[in-house]
Amino acid sequence: MAAHRIYSMSFASVYPHYVAKAEKKGRTKAEVDTIIEWLTGYDRAGLKTVLDDKSDFESFFAEAPRPNPDRALITGVVCGVRVEEVEEPLMREIRYLDKLIDELARGKAMEKILRS
Repeated sequence: MAAHRIYSMSFASVYPHYVAKAEKKGRTKAEVDTIIEWLTGYDRAGLKTVLDDKSDFESFFAEAPRPNPDRALITGVVCGVRVEEVEEPLMREIRYLDKLIDELARGKAMEKILRS
């Protein structure tokens, strides 16, 4: 039941929290956007459309232009759960994004966050 609420949440309602988390640690909105672009393939205009349309998380990930195949390299723990062990595909995508934002906020270098 809780997962369903997350899926139907507007991505636009959570996005400012990602940005605030990054900025609180001295990182930038541009870096958050770079992470989203790397993970999903949304460019600046596409991301703006998703935010303006208040797309839910399910649509945000389902309609992602180019999901990065290297996202499977994202491992670690978010909210006490190992990202690579999340079985439900949409929840795994959400946790990938959460993990990348956490890495950004912890000061990790962009090259490492983007698995370059």
